[in-house]
Amino acid sequence: MYLGIDLGTSSVKALLIDADQRVVGSATAPLKVSRPHPGWSEQDPNDWIAATAKALEGLQAGRPKELAAVEGIGLSGHMHGATLVDNRDVVLRPCILWNDTRSHKEAAALDANPAFRKISGNIVFPGFTAPKLAWVKNNEPEIFARVAKVLLPKDFLRLWLTGEHMSEMSDSAGTAWLDVAKRGWSDELLAATDLSESQMPTLVEGTEAAGGLRADLASKWGLRAGIPVAGGAGDNAASACGMGTVR
Repeated sequence: MYLGIDLGTSSVKALLIDADQRVVGSATAPLKVSRPHPGWSEQDPNDWIAATAKALEGLQAGRPKELAAVEGIGLSGHMHGATLVDNRDVVLRPCILWNDTRSHKEAAALDANPAFRKISGNIVFPGFTAPKLAWVKNNEPEIFARVAKVLLPKDFLRLWLTGEHMSEMSDSAGTAWLDVAKRGWSDELLAATDLSESQMPTLVEGTEAAGGLRADLASKWGLRAGIPVAGGAGDNAASACGMGTVR
């Protein structure tokens, strides 16, 4: 039995899947988006934790035996979001989401640097993570100065589930900091936004383990402590795999 957790913009969805890839249980919990200014789109990362806990409690209530048989956990989630934590893993500000357009000037400035398209293999869009950090540096310097880690949304859930700062290639490719040829963080692209690799999560492939479930959460949900949490994927990449549009 396997547990899949998808962090969507409007809800968290949890699925129990058996060895034959049949869905045997599911639960959801809603999320809200805050739009304090035109073009802004934010969520409190702690709301993701609360919604995930609620979804897991729903599975525990409806499918306790199946949940107890889980051997691995997979994560997916909306991409590009800038989740900023300090050196104690405390959230510094609401996550700037994928559909937030405030950093259009910063995106244009970064995209004018040929290194971004050459190394990351993509245009620097306002929705990507790198221009959002440039915006924070320009507009919230006191917060930027305290950033210990930049995490993508699903990887903030991973931090809560496992205590690890880790991510995988598909989600990280949407930051504009990934050297896609070398499959690692680019020092040059990070430096362009006054960041370093020490502020990034450790990278693994999506099929690899990226931490184990914390004992206190395992006990709460009736699971085995240390169950591997896979690297997983950003939601677009996960959808492509689910539809078989890969090679």
